[in-house]
Amino acid sequence: MSTRKQLKSLAQARRGLIVPGAFNALSARVIEDLGFKAIYITGAGVTNMWFGMPDQGFMGLAEIADHTARIRDAVSVPLLVDADTGFGNALNVRHTVRTLERAGADCIQFEDQVAPKRCGHFSGKEVISTEEAVSKIKAAVDARQDQDLLIMARTDAAAVHGFEAAVERAQKFAEAGADILFVEAVTKEEEVRALPKRLDRPQLMNMVIGGKTPIFNATELGELGYGIVLYANAALQGAVAGMQKALTVLRDEKEVQESSGLVTPFAERQRLVGKPEWDALEKRYT
Repeated sequence: MSTRKQLKSLAQARRGLIVPGAFNALSARVIEDLGFKAIYITGAGVTNMWFGMPDQGFMGLAEIADHTARIRDAVSVPLLVDADTGFGNALNVRHTVRTLERAGADCIQFEDQVAPKRCGHFSGKEVISTEEAVSKIKAAVDARQDQDLLIMARTDAAAVHGFEAAVERAQKFAEAGADILFVEAVTKEEEVRALPKRLDRPQLMNMVIGGKTPIFNATELGELGYGIVLYANAALQGAVAGMQKALTVLRDEKEVQESSGLVTPFAERQRLVGKPEWDALEKRYT
């Protein structure tokens, strides 16, 4: 089964599949190595880790396509790719789909914010009209070469126009052909519980650590009927915390030992980047 068909099956099962976000190829390797069944390529994570900048529309199509291609080469599980607003109008969305499909995306996510967008859990968001947002989803659906490529439609309208308006938009995205729906940054537990009853397409619920949406256990979200539970930047926040701890010890104690538990052992680091396989290839070709 192709990775796209795998992802479609996983989303349609509606069992709260946990999908962590990756910000580069090594973080994707770690996610796959730990047994997760799919990976989300996070625009916020790429922007934070690649540029050292906040998630406010600084990432472009070239950057996310490059990361997608590198991660596709590094792992074999399905990839959901954050394409922000599609980097322009409906015609730009068409180009974005073609580009990311070639790069190896199995699902491409588009949102309805005004460009430049900002993190869904930041204040000050604005959204485009429902009509323009629907046209962009239609363009994405029409642009795919492989009909198994999934299109995920995200709406940020809850923060701007309220929960009911967000549900209405998401329904229109489904009618436009979106395969997965994503209502971002709902703020009440009852809203989280209501969405699977209100919308019939598979849905993603975004668990932002420190964000505006109350945290639910993924098992409970699966029981509610969510297909995917996204932790887009758990790996990023864990990596930053780990760096801070290790480097604080280095600064204060002037050394870091492998036995400290603060760093991944040297041998484990080499295993994760596939050094044994490269050693075998070296012997084969010399």
